[in-house]
Amino acid sequence: MAKLTISDHHHNLTFNIIHEFFFGFGVAFHDVSTILPLFLTLLGAPISVAGSIAGLFAILIAAPQLISAIISRNIQNVKISTVKIHLTILPPIFLAGFVFAFFMPTGPKAWIFYYICFVFYALGIGLIIPIWSNFLRHVTKRSNRGTFLGISFIGNSIGGFIGGIVVKKLLSSSIPFPANFGWGFLILFFALIISISSFLGFKVKDIQTNQRKRTIKDFIHETKSILITNQNFRRYVYSRILLTAQFPAISLYAVYSRDMFYFDISDAGLLTATRLIAFGFGSIIAGQIGDRIGHKAAMTFCFACHVFTMGVALTAQSMIWIYGIFVCLGLAQGAFMPAAMSLVFDFAGKKGDNKMIMALIDTILSPFILVAIILGGILSEITSLVVLFQILGVFMMAGLLTIVFLVRDPHHQLKIPTNQ
Repeated sequence: MAKLTISDHHHNLTFNIIHEFFFGFGVAFHDVSTILPLFLTLLGAPISVAGSIAGLFAILIAAPQLISAIISRNIQNVKISTVKIHLTILPPIFLAGFVFAFFMPTGPKAWIFYYICFVFYALGIGLIIPIWSNFLRHVTKRSNRGTFLGISFIGNSIGGFIGGIVVKKLLSSSIPFPANFGWGFLILFFALIISISSFLGFKVKDIQTNQRKRTIKDFIHETKSILITNQNFRRYVYSRILLTAQFPAISLYAVYSRDMFYFDISDAGLLTATRLIAFGFGSIIAGQIGDRIGHKAAMTFCFACHVFTMGVALTAQSMIWIYGIFVCLGLAQGAFMPAAMSLVFDFAGKKGDNKMIMALIDTILSPFILVAIILGGILSEITSLVVLFQILGVFMMAGLLTIVFLVRDPHHQLKIPTNQ
């Protein structure tokens, strides 16, 4: 297809909703905010380990992205490449599901085994992101991209909400622990197969074949150009660094809530459903804000929701407030993806390499996330979670103030220079 039409855009939106629905449904059984911290805690993992899961996920996602971005710079068939790279996440999920569903291990060896599976799953997600983001660039129109992503993630949210209800049923059933979680991981496996298959239905804009192939030297030049010449980009990265304080908190909200109000483990399914339905609203709100006002404003909404999440956690008085935590968290996480991806497209401009910019941001953030989860783990062992949350909240507020007052919307600025 030489040029993507608005009809093609709408056609692709339908398939992307299908993709996101099944992805969201499956991931509800493997949620890093609720399910996995409680799963690890029940397996006997230390609170510092359970509290590290969201941060570890972010670090492992970032680890292979630059490599993936470099390798994928000269891909011609973006559809098939996107399908193939998604297949990398299937084996570790199937292995974890099969072992826990049929052999039901517990104790230190069990959580360590799961942790290894989780590492390979997260690395697979990291390989996916640059290629997937480039794929989205070729199946959407720029003027409607924020809304496209927002509506798509509504599909993710609805799937996740339904998945959360099924999680509630599964964890309250007669299936013993940890087989109940293992069957959940297997449900994720089959949902991912359907989700990945939906990519085959997309209509993709042709890639210009007359462009010269881009080398490692080009990559180094472009990276230097981004970091040296674009002060606005650097300030945006500073705001994201400060927001890395969210990662220890995300994994501990569920543990903190259970310690406070002693809810049944099956209620994690309802908390997951609550977060994911809010995720959908956050996505569509961010998409609308991004297309109408600017994607910096959409990201500001995301930052503000994270700060508000912490505020609700620190003032929680009853179980109703706990649901409020996960509503605010869902809004923040739902807003993040359409806002972050669209900002990357705006920083890159028409000729920039969005894959490389996204990978660069995540790579820069990785050591700061590592520091956050290590310090968060240490503090969680020597002080109360309330004190830890107060410290994390200060950094998150600093990130919000940075993006509000120091970052300009890149769509209205000069684009990042490229070596083309």
